[in-house]
Amino acid sequence: MTINVLRLDHRIGRDTRITTHVCLTARAFGASKVWLAGEEDHSMMRSVRDIADRWGGDFEIEYNNSYMEVIMNWREKGGKIVHLTMYGAQAHEVVDEVRESSDDILIIVGGAKVPTKVYKNADWNVSVTTQPHSEVAALAIFQHLLMEGKEFDLEFKDPVFEVIPTAHGKTVNVHNENRKLNKKE
Repeated sequence: MTINVLRLDHRIGRDTRITTHVCLTARAFGASKVWLAGEEDHSMMRSVRDIADRWGGDFEIEYNNSYMEVIMNWREKGGKIVHLTMYGAQAHEVVDEVRESSDDILIIVGGAKVPTKVYKNADWNVSVTTQPHSEVAALAIFQHLLMEGKEFDLEFKDPVFEVIPTAHGKTVNVHNENRKLNKKE
């Protein structure tokens, strides 16, 4: 199963930090790609690509202002769609069904106002609570449930930096530092 994320209605300036966190959370929890819809934010996308390059893996971010094109293309290729919303079915009640579908999954993370057609085109409208909350938290919780905790064991190939878990202090291995230096030239 491949997991991708579609971030709706990004607004430069207002949403840059939260959208960056959506992208980094998606990556850290096992997503391969994020599509960004709304305003095209080259700076934010460059920052996410740089982080992914330094920390390893094959993560992508791509802009497509037509979120419906992304949704319809995903569906045409046989993938399933999960829309995260506080109005949906509880995540813990539907996650087994989503996982057992074994189809590629597109997780839609909303913006300021999600159009009705997104709800109607989702295979599952999913909530992690029925209270207002952060879309970053919702994404992390849903991906954690979907991955059954296996995100803790993910290995990101060819990292420049790698955190070594320790109870106290900070331990970071630096690998292949020349690759980073060469990239900036």
